[in-house]
Amino acid sequence: MKPASYVFAALALALPSLACAETLLIERVQEETMALPARGMSMEQVQARFGAPADRLDPRGGQKRQWPTINRWRYPNFVVYFEKNKVIDAVAVQADPTEVGPKPPIR
Repeated sequence: MKPASYVFAALALALPSLACAETLLIERVQEETMALPARGMSMEQVQARFGAPADRLDPRGGQKRQWPTINRWRYPNFVVYFEKNKVIDAVAVQADPTEVGPKPPIR
């Protein structure tokens, strides 16, 4: 057998196990078309559109001028990250422990 044949044989053996994969977080987000805050929205805009957060986590960073303070707001289905008062990212949380994706943030 040629070396390339070994690769194809290994893939053929692995394919059945790949067929029973877990639900990926990104697949759930795409299926539900989850509304998340957009980058650049202000804290006021996020609160007006999504309501008050379930929890405002302690800020991180800010020890030096080049390390901006990052604020985090936790909602039931996602966490919003702010630099100063602008959204820099919003991340969906796991629906259940079997879902593959980010875990809820540590307090």
